Amino acid sequence: MWIDYFDVYRNYRWSSKLDGGWMRASENVRLPQPELAHVDVGTVLQALADPVRMRIVRLLAQAGEAPCGGLDLPVQRSTVSHHLRTLRESGLVETELRGNTRVSKVRWEELDKRFPGLLTAILDAEPAITAEPADTEKAER
Repeated sequence: MWIDYFDVYRNYRWSSKLDGGWMRASENVRLPQPELAHVDVGTVLQALADPVRMRIVRLLAQAGEAPCGGLDLPVQRSTVSHHLRTLRESGLVETELRGNTRVSKVRWEELDKRFPGLLTAILDAEPAITAEPADTEKAER
């Protein structure tokens, strides 16, 4: 019996990290993320303390979901990927593999159950007003 190996490799891919074997290339796979019951509020706040990660969460909140390259950020794509991993490992973001694209979205419902109103309050907060150094020097004179 003739086996078309090209067809086998085209429709399947090896995924040893995710499930230890072969899986269909068309299947969507959720990357590992912590259960929010095991996530401390400090972990969430620490992840959001970085301005780039805060901007990523804001962009994902507006877009609903987006791949790494679909986020308009002033950093390299590898840096965005690193920040998305940090957000996922802290429980803020859920990432799904779709083919060879990683699509991320904010875990709104789960986060709101675990920390009611926290994410909404943080994202809706007005940024701090920073005084320009020239203005503070004039005020001191």
